[in-house]
Amino acid sequence: MKAQPQRGVNSRRPAHASVDTKVGLAELRDLGSEDIDAIVRFWYGSGDELLDFLGIDRSLLGTVEDTRGRFLHAIPTGDPDQPNIAFAITVNGQFAGYTLLNRYTPGINYSHWHITNPELRASGLSTALYPYRIKTYFDAAPIDRLIHQTPTRNIGVRMLDWYVPVAETCYIERPDEVGLPGEFHLWYVFREDIPGLFETAKRYRATQS
Repeated sequence: MKAQPQRGVNSRRPAHASVDTKVGLAELRDLGSEDIDAIVRFWYGSGDELLDFLGIDRSLLGTVEDTRGRFLHAIPTGDPDQPNIAFAITVNGQFAGYTLLNRYTPGINYSHWHITNPELRASGLSTALYPYRIKTYFDAAPIDRLIHQTPTRNIGVRMLDWYVPVAETCYIERPDEVGLPGEFHLWYVFREDIPGLFETAKRYRATQS
């Protein structure tokens, strides 16, 4: 299956990580201003069904300009104290999604990621990129622990089962980012876990060959 390009987004920014996948060469690089239109189209052009499935609070999502401003603020600057840092996911040089790191304290940091190209969501791209994405976060910021916070109904993120166990399941009144209250799985990842994630990735690739 070939990735379908998302119009107007093809950056030459250097990659933090590259990995061959069954849909092509996937890379993680700094988000750029040229990527933000594709993110806006994802959030405001995908329809209510997707937003409902993701459990999005429209009042927190806000307007197009609110979202544009949030992501402009998250373009990496190199400042180790930057509170929000976003990276683009590309396939064969074309924008395919993004990942966002929200930082609060050394031990409280949340990651969010979305494959914005719908033709790639069931491709295994998120699973293949996972250890590279985690290493990119820890390389970019002096964090000790990363938290994944996912609605229990979102079975698509159970690709995490390949890498880390669910640590807690609980009701959260104010989840990170723009989610509605609800029941969430929490997954914890520490800096010292990174080498093991790459070993797991090798086993995952073996199952795909």
